[in-house]
Amino acid sequence: MPTKKLNVNQKTVQQLLSENNSDFLIPDYQRPYAWTDEERLILWEDIFSFAFPDNDYSRFDSSDEYFLGPIVLFKNKDNKLEVIDGQQRLTTLMLLLRAFYKAYGSNMQDEKSLSAKHNIEKCLWKTDEFDKPDMSALKIKSEVATDSDKEEFKNILLTGEAPKELVSRYAVNYRFFQEKIKKFIEETPVYFPYMPTRILKNCILLPIEAESQDTALRIFSTLNDRGKPLSDSDIFKAQLYKAFSDDGMKDEFIEQWKELENTCEKIFKSNTDNPVDEIFTRYMYFERAKRGNKNSTLERLRKFYEAENYKLLRENHKQTFANLITLANFWNDIANQDKTKFSERILRKLFVLNYAPNGMWTYIVSVYFMHNKDENNNLDEEKFFAFLNVITAFIWAFTIIRPGVNILRTPVFSEMLNIVRGKEVTFSDFSFNTAELETTLRNYTFSNNRPITRSILAWYAFTYENQELVPIETIFETEHIYAKNRYPVPENIEAIGNKSLLEKKINIRAADYRFQDKAKYYLGMIPGRPGTKIHELVDMANTRQDFNADDISIRNEEIIKRFMEFIRENNLAR
Repeated sequence: MPTKKLNVNQKTVQQLLSENNSDFLIPDYQRPYAWTDEERLILWEDIFSFAFPDNDYSRFDSSDEYFLGPIVLFKNKDNKLEVIDGQQRLTTLMLLLRAFYKAYGSNMQDEKSLSAKHNIEKCLWKTDEFDKPDMSALKIKSEVATDSDKEEFKNILLTGEAPKELVSRYAVNYRFFQEKIKKFIEETPVYFPYMPTRILKNCILLPIEAESQDTALRIFSTLNDRGKPLSDSDIFKAQLYKAFSDDGMKDEFIEQWKELENTCEKIFKSNTDNPVDEIFTRYMYFERAKRGNKNSTLERLRKFYEAENYKLLRENHKQTFANLITLANFWNDIANQDKTKFSERILRKLFVLNYAPNGMWTYIVSVYFMHNKDENNNLDEEKFFAFLNVITAFIWAFTIIRPGVNILRTPVFSEMLNIVRGKEVTFSDFSFNTAELETTLRNYTFSNNRPITRSILAWYAFTYENQELVPIETIFETEHIYAKNRYPVPENIEAIGNKSLLEKKINIRAADYRFQDKAKYYLGMIPGRPGTKIHELVDMANTRQDFNADDISIRNEEIIKRFMEFIRENNLAR
């Protein structure tokens, strides 16, 4: 990153906050203030120990420094310092300084107290040319779109008051600092001015000023190995917020955005990024398809939405936001296995797809839903069922023939275009040579570390008509029906014919169990261990006395046979 784009200069708290051009803005796309009880306690104890080593003011070394951390920012078009990273500590620092200022009473008129008080004033409020503070002009402002408590922050800084009826993090943390300061004054009033002075002059911040928002965000992503960096959806939220604010619909947007966040957090809980990013990603494929874009090289999520100055999020904000909410609700219905929205057989297909070897199915299903939903956001039962069958068959077979999600993009992206053009999904240009596919299946190593192994097992389990629908949150592991460590070990011990899904809570720890003993676990005959919901295992436990190498081969052939029939039924064979 070119150094000319950065202005990095270590500063004390006083140097940073008291500068005339210090005018901090916490932008609308930031997350709400969220410092916890533990974080504020750690800050107080750390800076107290620093300012008063061994609880003795005289042991402080004026050359010592305490590093509070970096602050990444840039100067926006309004000449304000927009905070990308460090807003939580900067906010807390402002609350702490305001609590110190509030504590100065009429009896604290000594030179040290007056000097410390004056220095705090210049950090909290803008001043005129004679350093007189304008008590109505704060040096920090929060515009966080989804923070309904930001006005409390402003009022606390303006008035120094946080009544007990206020329960925001701002108010709670401010009162905490007030209590700590009150106790300090009661115990050692003569030393009180030393603490805020040492915070202002010896606590260090590292402001990193970039020339643009994008540069600042990249710096943040590079530096931040703690906490949560700003996500793409935080930036998108800001664009939507501005657009809805221009329509006079700010409050409605904030309420709906919070609902969207809650929905996404429930259904995309395994994602490491902001869960809302996932719904923007799934919706992106629909928009790409509408534009006729089947390029297998994907642009970054933020780059896609920022095209034409965020046109999709600004000019078309109402429709786009409504579509995002509709799509999120659709996936929420899937996650909840909502039987008022989907039939049993549809839910069975969706359960199997939940075990797909990659996430590509979620994108094409999103495109299908967005294009084919009716005015009540429902899909045609027969057509949706056929669609789910064909994408399952294709993705499973393609993954076995040509592993790698990047290769899968070409046929799937092509079919996404067919969807928005009103055509059936057939993958006609990518059908399989049956002889090649069958040979590959027979020679394929279905190891437990390959996602396709569980994919095949989930699909096969639901080829049994009596297989009941299982809660989607159920955790399954790969079970060896013939135990791995049982003697003698057959050559086909790792064949797919010897494997099945089995609930983790039933997992049979003894790897050398005979089939007769395993059958008791399958049937729930072991105290404290419920039986499996995998119908095939229950049926085997009720009808078999043993399961040996020959049985593995027979079952292996049955799985391959059924899968090849599945491919032919969906017209994917040539």
